Amino acid sequence: MKWPIAALLFAPFALGGAAPEPVAPHATLLRPAAVFDGIDPVAHPGWQVLVTGERITAVGPALAVPAGTETIDLPGDTLMPGMIEGHGHLFLHPYNETSWDDQVLHEPLALRTARAVAQAAASLRAGFTTERDLGTEGAGYADVGLRQAIAAGIVPGPRLLVATRAIVAKGAYGPKGFEPGLVIPQGAEEASGVDELVRVVRSQIAAGADVIKLYGDYRWGPGEPSRPTFSVAEMKAAVEAAHDAGRTVAVHTATPEGMRRAIAAGADTIEHGYGGTPEIFRAMAAQHIALCPTLAASDAVARYRGWRGGDPVPEAVAQSRASFALARAAGVPICMGGDVGVFAHGENAREMVLMAAAGMSAAQVLIAATSGNARAFHLSDRGAVRAGLLADLIAVKGNPVAAVDAVQHVAWIMKNGAIVTL
Repeated sequence: MKWPIAALLFAPFALGGAAPEPVAPHATLLRPAAVFDGIDPVAHPGWQVLVTGERITAVGPALAVPAGTETIDLPGDTLMPGMIEGHGHLFLHPYNETSWDDQVLHEPLALRTARAVAQAAASLRAGFTTERDLGTEGAGYADVGLRQAIAAGIVPGPRLLVATRAIVAKGAYGPKGFEPGLVIPQGAEEASGVDELVRVVRSQIAAGADVIKLYGDYRWGPGEPSRPTFSVAEMKAAVEAAHDAGRTVAVHTATPEGMRRAIAAGADTIEHGYGGTPEIFRAMAAQHIALCPTLAASDAVARYRGWRGGDPVPEAVAQSRASFALARAAGVPICMGGDVGVFAHGENAREMVLMAAAGMSAAQVLIAATSGNARAFHLSDRGAVRAGLLADLIAVKGNPVAAVDAVQHVAWIMKNGAIVTL
């Protein structure tokens, strides 16, 4: 007997069958020694965290839990939000392994992508459940595909905010040093003039960019100091186009004039800022523009060149430390981002240790790496251990509020309510 199509579509109900009962989301009670919630500058002993599905549903001492809840004990550990890497380059690897020029010019895209997959996994294992990746440095839009692969569960890694190609003024970036007139692959997308800046911003957003990165200054020629690249008008147009599309803007700039232009343009974060002055940092604070000081980048490069960490301190390291102190004194919001890729992925917490060594308290560093970065990047669903937020959580050995280097000893990770195998 042939059944009508309509009867086939609704056969279970027509024959008296019932719709399946919805499956209740899995509930897990986490019982660490203490909880650092990403907001209060203390660790709360005896607190527990209830996770239901992909969200945190309750936080505090002696929680009431539903029947059937799984309990995970984390004795001796401090539970805290998954950390947020504020300035990474998953498509780069340490410069003492391969120079930046050779990575951009000679490494096949498939090789760079395979390495980025491994480096994303290393970052997650280090306790970083979100990463703002600020440019593929010649690898095109490969970060968009990596973000999709991670989101789909194909490969492990942090939740990614990607900047795709980044944007530089024509003639200002690299690689350089070739016959004039030859078209050389660049580490970022070139643009010139207001109209072209807006076009490139929109094309990168259309390709999948979550954040727009501008190079506000750079070295126009080999051996030259950094100088401003984009005009205020160009930067303002780019920022407005990005903000209109709901994207944030990060500006690489280390000169006072480049920083002044980024501030005038309304950037959301300034990367590096090594040449900042008290006046510049006061202007950043007034507009709530965050600084990613990238102390670990200058430290790593100096060590590649033979510095062993003692006195005399290399000029670049001293300058980065001094600007960091000026920014903090001015009340600038501090982003935790180390420019990882210059040094090894998985060692992201190196920046946090250097921030503490440069005068920040351990609690301030931890807040910068969690709720501070979430605020700077407009991520309202993460960065704290609070009911309703994503269950991106890590446990570290000991008390990171007492000694921030505890974050280098991650014992347990949960992302999106699921335990990550280390």
